[in-house]
Amino acid sequence: MTSLDATDARLLLELARTPRATGVELSQRLGLSRNTVQARLARWDVEGVLGSFERRVDPRALGYPLAAFVATRVDQHRLDSVVAALAQIPEVTEVYGMTGQTDLSVKVVARDAEDLYRLAGQILEIPGVERTNMALVMRELVGPRTTPLLERLAQR
Repeated sequence: MTSLDATDARLLLELARTPRATGVELSQRLGLSRNTVQARLARWDVEGVLGSFERRVDPRALGYPLAAFVATRVDQHRLDSVVAALAQIPEVTEVYGMTGQTDLSVKVVARDAEDLYRLAGQILEIPGVERTNMALVMRELVGPRTTPLLERLAQR
């Protein structure tokens, strides 16, 4: 993935403000040629700069109001198979490899406390998972964001 420049940042900020804008609209708003806008959008698509649409769907709207982070210790020889097994659980929305005493941080969503209990058991049953510790998300205070970083880059 290549680094973005100030023009990229301005374009991404405008796209964040008006995600349904066409390439022509974006070029007019930013004073760029339509070809420049289209080329950058195409490059970002190929390089994976823009995440998938599914990240914008709130699990609560799908009937999953609870979220938790599951700190997971794993037998390092089975790490790949544990991650593959976690990816097969629909309620697992994110998995991060960590340093320190926790090997994986697993974000899960659940319909209710009973569903969360079921998920905890399902994760513990995965061969190679040694221990888990769950923390319930009470409220999201700062969600996923890149706008402040884009604003900084756009000012260069």
